[in-house]
Amino acid sequence: MTLLVELFFDDSSSDDDDDFEFVTAMLVDIQRKRRKHGGSVMGRLVVRRKKQAGHVKLMEDYFVDTPVFGPRTFRGRFRMSRDLFMRIAKAVEDHCPYFEQKRNASGELGQSALKKIAASVRMLAYGCPADVIDDWIHIAESTVIKSLKKFVKFVIQIFGEQYLREPNVEDTVRLMQMGESKGFRGMLGCIDCMHWRWKNCPAAWHGQFTRHCHDPTIILEAVASNDLWIWHAYFGMPGSHNDLNVLQRSPLFARLTRGEAPPVNFEVNGHQYTKGYYLADGIYPSWATFVKSIQNPQGNKNAHFTRCQEACGNDVERAFGVLQSRFAIVAGPARFWDKKTLWRIMTTCVILHNMIIEDERDQPQDFNYETEGNYVAPAEPEKDKDRIQKFLEMHRQIEDRAAHQQLRDDLVEHLWQLHGSA
Repeated sequence: MTLLVELFFDDSSSDDDDDFEFVTAMLVDIQRKRRKHGGSVMGRLVVRRKKQAGHVKLMEDYFVDTPVFGPRTFRGRFRMSRDLFMRIAKAVEDHCPYFEQKRNASGELGQSALKKIAASVRMLAYGCPADVIDDWIHIAESTVIKSLKKFVKFVIQIFGEQYLREPNVEDTVRLMQMGESKGFRGMLGCIDCMHWRWKNCPAAWHGQFTRHCHDPTIILEAVASNDLWIWHAYFGMPGSHNDLNVLQRSPLFARLTRGEAPPVNFEVNGHQYTKGYYLADGIYPSWATFVKSIQNPQGNKNAHFTRCQEACGNDVERAFGVLQSRFAIVAGPARFWDKKTLWRIMTTCVILHNMIIEDERDQPQDFNYETEGNYVAPAEPEKDKDRIQKFLEMHRQIEDRAAHQQLRDDLVEHLWQLHGSA
């Protein structure tokens, strides 16, 4: 910028006032773009935080050999074990240079990676304002917010592929075994939606994001299994939509229509089926891939089926409850302004939720979730016309109402036989 000024004033031909005003405006614009965080301001109060003392306090409280607070307190405050926390922290620190501890221009050490990550996790866990962390480990509000945004971004990049994957062949077999234990052969989980209130929704969007409640919300569609693992998470639809509208935009059946989903074959009441299904409530369509309860059931068989379906269908509601209990930030009102940040926060909470479930599972040998799986390779059609025809045929099979009714009737009989033999 200095060189630009010298060149302008050295040029004797640049004596026009318009040229001077143009260069001045350009310099002001350059200066404004450079100053991202405001820079030094005359009269601004400078807080001399005890950064290293805050790091020492954090270490003594939780991370030394004999900490002040033991493993049980650590899990209650960070929502996970210390080993899992350190695994996440190391991966994020290695992946993102922002979390490396550096010295500033005066040679003073900055905030440590452990402090930034601990502050981010505590914000997710408690949903507290950023400045509350300052009283604990001496870290500025702006640093906490920036650390949180970086943390959620890189957790998705590092762990999203493994902990937000769609079920592979081994997972599908395991899910079907879970369903079989509940009396629902071929079940792959339960589906439902959850609303997250958006406190700082822009006023121009209020009508789009407001529906049954008086506050704007954003919708999370999820599929959960009996062990509360969330297999599908689709977040971002405005709160004015209902569950059926969200389903129309959701990629839930994208793999199935492409012919890439793992095979599902099961028999119920003497009939063969080749597609898994999800338990759903009454708003969902009567498709072959959904099993809904019976409204106003008549007879013992239908009443028994409805009780079993509603009991198993609560798995996804339990998953929502555990997710909100572990991470209060998604239980309370969202305070960020942009949807991308909110999507990253919700997605990170789902990833951490699944990581905690894997870490605390009582039978890790029976439930060992790995990234690799034997996926079914899609058959390459010879012509585009064949591919379109297969796509349309698969959609027709998914939305087959007759298959939905037949499957539900067969499950009614199957559950009644199990009830009678119990």
